[in-house]
Amino acid sequence: MTADAAATAPRWFRTALEEIPERRSVEVAGGSVQLRCWGRENTRGVVLVHGGSAHSGWWDHIAPLLAASHRVVALDLSGHGDSDVRSQYPLGLWADEVIAAAQAGGISGSPYVVGHSMGGWVTAAVGALRGSDAAGLVIIDSPLFDEPPEEVILRQLNRKSRAYPTRSEIVSRFRTEPVQDTLLPYVAQHVAEESVRETEAGWIWKFDPDMFRKRHQSGDRVQLRKLLPGVQVPAIYIRCELGMVSPDMAREIAGLFGRPATVVELADAGHHPMMDQPLPLVATLRTVLAQWDSQR
Repeated sequence: MTADAAATAPRWFRTALEEIPERRSVEVAGGSVQLRCWGRENTRGVVLVHGGSAHSGWWDHIAPLLAASHRVVALDLSGHGDSDVRSQYPLGLWADEVIAAAQAGGISGSPYVVGHSMGGWVTAAVGALRGSDAAGLVIIDSPLFDEPPEEVILRQLNRKSRAYPTRSEIVSRFRTEPVQDTLLPYVAQHVAEESVRETEAGWIWKFDPDMFRKRHQSGDRVQLRKLLPGVQVPAIYIRCELGMVSPDMAREIAGLFGRPATVVELADAGHHPMMDQPLPLVATLRTVLAQWDSQR
């Protein structure tokens, strides 16, 4: 983290990052999936699922604030972060990775699953395809598009994979997709630094640059609106006030779940709430998890 970003970082953020996650891995369908784990093992837990072209480090400042009461596991979906690259990325396989991560990460019993944006599609796939393996789902600002928003945006941008000569140069180019006006600088800096790796050619981003092309060409057209009716476990939908989902769309989403779902609005939050409203996001998740725990 740069000196300027560190100087503006509040105590809670610095304390959270001092909770260094345990690193584990699990093999799913011949590919290695990397995990970050916090909290006491063999207790009830939650799996955190990042969005498209992101990685488990997006949760580094969120997970420790949930770990006092739950085992918390964040995974790099295949094609992201430090996990293996695949020839195809069907949602069903990513859902299998989530459940495998819960088991390998030391969660006792069925996990709660929290997914953001494209990760919300994966979370819905867990509920629809692996519902007996999940205790509850939280989906964060995933819109009812024909495809996850990151797929549409990044494929339209048609960015070419390239290497940068220095770490500082590539980190300075970090942007969210979709672009968000407000990002807490200390959060964005940490996430950006966790998003790159060094190769012989230079510094590159930690995701498969052909991922969305592979998904598009594979014909995997499972839509969120077709997944939600199959979700029969408790579910919460978090709409970000300044995000990608209108109030009307949120109401439509609530009506699509296979059993009644509650919509919660996160005030003044953009599409990436861990980047601009992390503490309200944590408070919402803590409330949801405590309520579900009391009902088990």
